[in-house]
Amino acid sequence: MKHTISILVENNAGVLARIAGLFARRGYNIDSLAVGVTDDDTISRVTIVADGNDHTIEQLVKQLNKLIDVIKVKTLRHDELISRELLLIKINVEPFQRSEVITTAKIMGAKVADISRSTMTLEISDTAQQLATFEDLLSPYGVKEVVRTGIVAMQRGSEAIALKYK
Repeated sequence: MKHTISILVENNAGVLARIAGLFARRGYNIDSLAVGVTDDDTISRVTIVADGNDHTIEQLVKQLNKLIDVIKVKTLRHDELISRELLLIKINVEPFQRSEVITTAKIMGAKVADISRSTMTLEISDTAQQLATFEDLLSPYGVKEVVRTGIVAMQRGSEAIALKYK
């Protein structure tokens, strides 16, 4: 089962390596990893999606809490989070196909990021399921390249994983 773990860490060199090392030492694969600074430059948020049973994830959370630079760790249940991922996709497109691709992009909430004589690069931010649907819709044109970010997630409702509430 997929689990999303949100971690607030001190923004120091080597923190990510220690977190990834913790997963590697225990033989667990990270399916998705995203890191970015928060509204406080000294604190970063790490979002990890990993596969495992509840007991395994509970043990990983306990180990994460023991790391020096880790401030807070929270496992987000699937029904209590909002998650998004960014997809950039470059496809082969003949000039006569451009309007068709642009219409598909608009319907899906994507936008054109780049265009050349023979290709278009589109960008979309959505759930993993919607990104997969978008890729499927564009696959008949011939996909040249796909780049996806890791999933970022936030808890639904008024609760926040933060040091201070605003």
